Amino acid sequence: MSLRPRVFDPTALEADPEARSTGGSAGAGGPAERDLEAGLRPQSLTEFVGQERLLSNLRVAIQAARARSEALDHVLFSGPPGLGKTSLARILAHELGTRLVPTSGPALERPRDLVGILTQLERGDVLFVDEVHRIPAPVEEFLYSAMEDFSVDFTIDQGPHARVVPLQLAPFTLVGATTREGLLSAPFRARFGIAERLVPYPAEDLVRILARSASILGTELLPEAAQLIAERSRGTPRIANRFLRRVRDFAEVGGARAVDVQLARETLARLGVDQHGLEELDRRILSVMAQNPDAPVGLKTIAAAVGESEDTIEEVFEPHLLRCGFLQRTARGRQVTPRGLEALGLEPGARARGLFA
Repeated sequence: MSLRPRVFDPTALEADPEARSTGGSAGAGGPAERDLEAGLRPQSLTEFVGQERLLSNLRVAIQAARARSEALDHVLFSGPPGLGKTSLARILAHELGTRLVPTSGPALERPRDLVGILTQLERGDVLFVDEVHRIPAPVEEFLYSAMEDFSVDFTIDQGPHARVVPLQLAPFTLVGATTREGLLSAPFRARFGIAERLVPYPAEDLVRILARSASILGTELLPEAAQLIAERSRGTPRIANRFLRRVRDFAEVGGARAVDVQLARETLARLGVDQHGLEELDRRILSVMAQNPDAPVGLKTIAAAVGESEDTIEEVFEPHLLRCGFLQRTARGRQVTPRGLEALGLEPGARARGLFA
């Protein structure tokens, strides 16, 4: 590809259909995209950026477990999506020199689904359960003895022919990841010896993450562009890396030698991301409340108005809006703040004219 000057031409995508179909990565969620995202994950504690207190605690726990030749205590990682819970589970297995056996809460519908996994674990293996809060209650209770005594009682047959067979398990480490720690029962939560919560990353940590990812992708990312992307990434490495991949696509198709701040700003604008890191659905959520700023709006009403599920709004979009001070929760519902009105380009006390004005 011949390289043109560093000024980015966004019309190149519309002008060259062939470049649009072949110049970028696979579509979001495709196998190539998932493989690329996996390639950006840190492989060890030394590569992991941010969450310093958490990493320090894990280093001590890992070193102690290895010195005693014991399985690491069960670990619970909680926090918003995209902060590195899955990466940390993989890193734990790597640092311990054992296998990672991944599954998810919704996949464990019955106790027998879990028995097959538990009986195949070897000493010290890491069993990673994503969305651990979605494990059904019968399976969760079945896990209690497995986590405490490394044994389970498996029932064979039914009725008068039923008999209980005790199964001894190899000592293992259960690593659970959840975005909703409050949904875990108290007995289940108490069986995790290590409980750590991941928090959103400051912009300086995201800049370091972006620099590492750009190096892996073979993309020249200028410091000012990295700072801009970091500031609009909601404190989330997954979002920062997603923005970086899209910026790289625009740079390659536009023939830019490097990703500068102008290219980054134009790309994020085309993705619908404003200077506050708000995307289209964020603005729609705020606009629903901005139609009557003085009256709280219920979550069901917001979900119906924007066409999104209540859980998605509450878990994915609301945390950022709350951190930025754009909305507040009250006993009667959600309410837009003066800062939220300003983010929509409205003066405090003004109202949005249309549903998504």
